[in-house]
Amino acid sequence: MNTTRLTALTLGLALTTAGIAHAHATFENDSAQAEKSFKAVLQVPHGCDGKATTEVQMKLPEGFVFAKPQPKPGWEVEIIKGGYQKTYDNHGDKVSSGAVEIRWKGGNLPDEFYDTFVVKGKISGFDKETVLAFPTVQLCGTDGKVVWDQVAAEGQSAHDLKSPAPTVTVKLAAAGDEHAGHMAADGPVKLGDLEISGGAAKAMLPGAKVGGGFLTIKNGGGADDRLVAVESPVAGRVEIHEMAMENDVMKMRKLDDGVAIPAGETVELKAGGLHLMFMQVSKPFAEGETVPVTLVFEKAGKVDFTLAVGTAGGGAAATGGHSHH
Repeated sequence: MNTTRLTALTLGLALTTAGIAHAHATFENDSAQAEKSFKAVLQVPHGCDGKATTEVQMKLPEGFVFAKPQPKPGWEVEIIKGGYQKTYDNHGDKVSSGAVEIRWKGGNLPDEFYDTFVVKGKISGFDKETVLAFPTVQLCGTDGKVVWDQVAAEGQSAHDLKSPAPTVTVKLAAAGDEHAGHMAADGPVKLGDLEISGGAAKAMLPGAKVGGGFLTIKNGGGADDRLVAVESPVAGRVEIHEMAMENDVMKMRKLDDGVAIPAGETVELKAGGLHLMFMQVSKPFAEGETVPVTLVFEKAGKVDFTLAVGTAGGGAAATGGHSHH
């Protein structure tokens, strides 16, 4: 028992010496990628002047959409809905309202403990790097209250604020995310005389197990080749399928011996024609993610390639890929 008390004491000292600066309510991860899903993990480091926190209210800014709070044992979660200023695309559906504030109520977080409160949503509708503020209020019983709602003005440092609102800096793909920038810039992938480009996959519905993928293969050489197999770590197996008219009926069939890539020609795997089918997908593809594949050619060998996941309606344009085997 003594050891525990001792640690708690030293921890208390450490926190005091660390100064007030660290005692703000902040997010565990304070930068997010535009047009991607983001898990806002609010860290609540202390109560109100020694009193236990019993309610946490977080206002959600415009551009943090389709938000869902994570349930928290011992707390009741209230979702306050309202209209968005803009309309956002949720896999083809136009959405103009949703959660605008989340309240975790009826809990008990003593001053000497730290805890996190989580909301998952999508960051959407930004064309430049933006700082999003999530004004937050801690209530402690009926008479205690701590408000984190100050937002730094242009050119002002958040460190100058007494009770800054937790913020997230939205970064655009090209500048912020090295990988996304790399993907877009990487463009077509070369393997011998073959050039692979236009990798795209469709977003899948929750619970779906089968996904579709598309790409373009250009054979710039003098010899025919054949795409014989496709592998992906995110699917049990990947099959090559063809949509073809048979007696006026559109049928889909599996091509067991792959697809011929004739010399000097370009073969396009696209919706309604030849395409990849991802079977036994462990987690449905979501818009903004990427799907890694390894393409196996009869002569050229293997190459890794990346499909960008677009909306359920159509593919995305960004492509990429890396190493050659």
